[in-house]
Amino acid sequence: MTLGLARAYVAFGANLGEPQRALQQALKALGELSHTRVVARSSCYRTAPVGVDGEQPDYINAVIALDTALTPRPLLDALLDIETIGGRTRDYHQAPRTMDLDLLLHGTSVIDEPGLILPHPRMHERAFVLYPLSEIAPDLSIPGIGPIAPLLATVANQAISRIQEPSCPPG
Repeated sequence: MTLGLARAYVAFGANLGEPQRALQQALKALGELSHTRVVARSSCYRTAPVGVDGEQPDYINAVIALDTALTPRPLLDALLDIETIGGRTRDYHQAPRTMDLDLLLHGTSVIDEPGLILPHPRMHERAFVLYPLSEIAPDLSIPGIGPIAPLLATVANQAISRIQEPSCPPG
């Protein structure tokens, strides 16, 4: 634990089961973490799977902002536990999933250690991260990368659509 709170951003993704229900489950579990509060959630976005072989269903993606006193490693461990409770299995690399929670940022932390890299190493290359993240943090600057707004142009060729349905409104 650290003194004070850090703003952390978590990417949610799911393409098996009921993704919107899984998102609600993840939000509830995140809100129940010790010394942690969910402060924002983006709309949901539909995206095609990235970097996978074979057919998979589209993903439902969102980004969640947290204020937390948890340091990065305990927060990451909590995310992995929430995934497991949500039915996540790791059958093979890039397997479809019921729930995927990626720690994107934790304050201004820059970390590169086994199992934990912050900022998330590919977040600035992925429309399914940048679009929902820019919705809830338009003035964000990614440590070592820069402001989020200009990065959106670099992923403009990636198919992404905001879901306009009552089951997935912005938080």
